[in-house]
Amino acid sequence: MTATTPFLAGEEKLHPLASRYVRTDALPWKPTPTPGIDMKILLQDPESGLLTALFRWAPGTELALHEHVEIEQSYLLEGSLEDAEGEVLAGDFVWRPRGNRHVARSRTGALVLCFFLKPNIFLEGGLEGQELT
Repeated sequence: MTATTPFLAGEEKLHPLASRYVRTDALPWKPTPTPGIDMKILLQDPESGLLTALFRWAPGTELALHEHVEIEQSYLLEGSLEDAEGEVLAGDFVWRPRGNRHVARSRTGALVLCFFLKPNIFLEGGLEGQELT
């Protein structure tokens, strides 16, 4: 199995088919290439690109133009995010199809639970070709 939760205490001792109980408060926030956005990786499979993570956006943060390589799903826990297509608020869910391109921003800050089948690719902002993680 290639899926893991980085920094999950004792994961190496678990049977491959055992459930993983993740105490998110115990996981560290990891900076992303975008200043003002930190993440906690809940599930990651580097082989397939699968990623489930919490993202914490500082107020006023903007995420440069990027493309969703596969479907991305986001559930907003706190704050708000917006782009040219609309705004998602706390308690709302948004998903984006493969090929969707946009610039995202948060005026208020946000806490977002995101599910990726493959990482996004950046197209501008000095991050060209980089992945979010």
